[in-house]
This record gives sequence, C-alpha cells and structure tokens, in this order.
Amino acid sequence: MKILDKYILKSFLTPFLATLLIILFVLVMQALWLQFDKIAGKGISFVIIFKFLGYISLMMIPTALPIAILLSSIMAMGNMAENYELAAVKSAGISLKRFIKPLLILMIVMSGINLLFLNYIFPYASLKTQNLIYNMKMKEPALALIPGTFNTEIPGYSIKFDEKYGKDENLLKNVLIYEIADNRVNNKVITAKKGTIANQDGSRYMTLILEDGNYYEDIIKRKSSIDERKRIPFNKATFDQYTVNIDISKIGNFNPDEEKFKTGRQMLSLKQINFYTDSLVDPYKNYIKNKAHRIYITLRANKLYKDSVPHNELKPDILTNFSKENQMMLVDNASELAKNNLDVINSYKEIAKAKQKIINSYNTEFHKRLAYSLACIVLFFIGAPIGSIIRKGGFGLPMILAIVIFVFYFFLNTLGDKMAQSNTISPFLGGWMATFILLPLGYFLMRRATREKGIFNIDMFFQPVKDFFTRLFKLKKT
Repeated sequence: MKILDKYILKSFLTPFLATLLIILFVLVMQALWLQFDKIAGKGISFVIIFKFLGYISLMMIPTALPIAILLSSIMAMGNMAENYELAAVKSAGISLKRFIKPLLILMIVMSGINLLFLNYIFPYASLKTQNLIYNMKMKEPALALIPGTFNTEIPGYSIKFDEKYGKDENLLKNVLIYEIADNRVNNKVITAKKGTIANQDGSRYMTLILEDGNYYEDIIKRKSSIDERKRIPFNKATFDQYTVNIDISKIGNFNPDEEKFKTGRQMLSLKQINFYTDSLVDPYKNYIKNKAHRIYITLRANKLYKDSVPHNELKPDILTNFSKENQMMLVDNASELAKNNLDVINSYKEIAKAKQKIINSYNTEFHKRLAYSLACIVLFFIGAPIGSIIRKGGFGLPMILAIVIFVFYFFLNTLGDKMAQSNTISPFLGGWMATFILLPLGYFLMRRATREKGIFNIDMFFQPVKDFFTRLFKLKKT
C-alpha cells in the first residue's frame, strides 16, 4: 500500500505544482494590470517593481492554492480513470475512500498551511502592497489626479475636476479645491471653470493656474467658542486668473517602505482583527446609546405637560381638548417637530450604518480566512469525485470545470461578504456561506463516485418520456 500511496501522491503533486505556478502567474499579471497606471511613467526602478510583484504573489497564494487543488485533483483522478487505473485498484478490493486517503491527509496539511499563511504572511504582504501602491501613486502627483473624484493624496488639499485634457493632459475642466486646515475643517474653497497644471522639473511646488472662478474662506481662530464662530467674518472673491502653489516636497521624496496605512482589515492577523473589532464595538454602542438619549430628550418624552389643558378630565380625542385656533397651531408644530426629528434620526441612522458596516467587515474578514483555509478540503472533495466520474485528464475539460466551480465559489464568497457588510446576514454566515453551500455538493459527488454512478442519471429524466411515447405508439397500432 505504501507504493500505491506514493504513486497517487506523485500523480497529484506533479499537476498541482504546474497548475499552481500557472494560476499564480495569471493572478499576479491581473493585479499588475489593475495597478499599471500607478507605475507607468513614474521613473520607478525595476527593483521596486519586482518587490511589488513579490508582495502581490504572496497575497495571491491563498487564492491560487484552492484553485490549483481543485484543478489538479480533477486532472489526477481523471487521468487515472481514463487509463483504467481506478478500475484496476477497485478490482483489487481497494475502495475509492482508501485510495484517496493520502491525498486527504495532504489536503488537511495544506489547509493548515493556508491558515498559517492567511494569518501571518498574507497580512504582511497586504500591508506592504497597499502602502507601496500609495507611495508609487504619490511619486508624481500631477499624474495621480483622477477626473470625476476627490483626490485627497496631496496633504492639505482635496481636488476634484470633471475632465483632464490637452497634449500633456495638464488642462483641467470645472475645478473644485478644498484646502483642509490642521483642524481638518474645509475653511477654504476655490472653484474655477478651467485650470492648468504647470510643473517645473526639480520644483517643490505643483502650480495650478485657475481661470474664471470664485474664492471662499471662513476665517476661523484656532481657539474659539461656538458663539464666536457664528460671528466670524467670511471672505468671498471672484477672479479671472488665480495661481495656487501646492507644496509637494514631501511627495517627491519617494520612500517605498513607508507605512501610512496599518489598520486595514486585510493587514491584520486573526488575533489583531479580533482585538480591533472589540475596540470598535464599545464606541458604536455608546454612539447608539447617546443618540437614543438625545432623541428622547429632544422629543420631550420625559415630561408631560398637564397644565397645558385647562380641564382636569381629558377627552379621548386629544385635539378636541383645545380650541380650533390652538388645534391648527398644535398640528403645525407637531408636524414640523416630527419632520425635524425624522431628519435627525435619518442622519443618525446613516452614521450608525456606516459604523456597523465597518465592524461587520472586520468580523466577516475573520470568518472568511478560516473558511478560505477549509476551502482546500472542500474543493478537493468536489474535484476528486468529478475527475473519477468524467474520466478525462489533461487541461481541457478539467480546466473548464475547475474555472466554473471556482467562479461559483468566488461569487458566493463575495455575495456573503457584501450581505454581511450590509447587515443582511450575520458576519459568521457571510464568511462561511460559500463553504456551507459547497460542502453538501462535495458530499453528494463523493457518494456518487464511491457507488460508481454519474453526476446525475440521464435515464431518470428521459425514461418516463420514452415510456410515454412507446405506450402511445402501441395504442395507435391497436
């Protein structure tokens, strides 16, 4: 049996290593293509680019590993079934379960390795990748400006424009600039119909020449009370041409190893995700409690104005206790108060949803990593019986089946993530949705394969139709 175990392990590992490298190469090239605009034309050295590819490769290994297991299991079992090796093994009295036992042990080991990878190496690679992308994007701020969105990469500014055009793509249309002060308040706003980026090589400033626009500014003291802020002066001016010099000296000093982002959900280990989630839950609960108390006070639910009605006995219809003039006033006041409180509640609701979404995203990431490590076993239980049933090896049909199955798994995984973040389902169910759905499928396929049956019985569908027409023709002849 040791010879047979070695043979099946060799039959699996040979296509596994080849498919793993191929799939990893495809995933890395796809990720590189998505980030190509942040690298091209920035004068970044090949050392930094290869470092970037290395980090991406480490990030993609947990994704490439389940795909390679699924594809290689279909190929290995399909080759042995196609060459009648499975038939020979079964004729020797060895069941399919015993035959794939060494592969199952190997899958358990790979699942543990994938879990360790997701817990230690993947967060490190994600941290380095995201910060390196940001640093490369900041290498040349003029090229980093994207039309139709607020560009906040330049410190102290938020810049938006509708279109970038011209030979050098340095002409801007409908420019909106927020100058963000140290207190994170947008106290300066500049709008212009046209703008020109006038950079000079070696200069520490990026110059924006704006045309036909307006300038707004709130003059805010560093230490001022709320009443003083209500009386602060306000500047407004129009201009035909206005020049804005933005200091980009810090951006020009390109440091690929600088870490600006450290708390993204993909940058943390399982223990750190658990700790970070707990640190978010208490502020969220306090926010809900404080806002609920504020609404309770605003609605004056803690007070009952008995003296507002002259009579001691109240009629069931509240409005009938007041005169007609007071009734109209009460209805108008109540309607206005209800509208104001609804607006306040809706604003609180949106903020609460955003906070809850962040908490759910971290909880879902925690369960997704556990489920993704188990995906190695689940996809093997799907691939191995499919290979023995279809009896086809090579890269043809097994590749198509592997792609279809994994796309379905990836779709379920993404769907569960989105539903969990929107609070439609729990983060636990969102992280494990794909595994819970595919696990019964793997059990069903394994039972069909051990009983030497197809994926489904075609005769079960066509035999009743055949019998119906046979009886029909017999009746006609009679």
